[in-house]
Amino acid sequence: MKARVHVMLKNGVLDPQGEAVRHALATLGFDGVKGVRQGKVIELDLEETDAEAARAAVARMCETLLANTVIESYTVEIG
Repeated sequence: MKARVHVMLKNGVLDPQGEAVRHALATLGFDGVKGVRQGKVIELDLEETDAEAARAAVARMCETLLANTVIESYTVEIG
């Protein structure tokens, strides 16, 4: 079973990488971009066959290692 985790900085947390991308886009002539938030996508190939068990396991992985839940939020897709 495949799982995809999207990790993003929480609202209100400064995103210097996103700001650097926004500035670079403006430099390249893309003036209409008002803000950029940069995150990461983690894809997992799991042995688990039960979707709910897989979702619970991935949530534990996120809480333990994959996301810094103090400043990041995450979503999990199972499929």
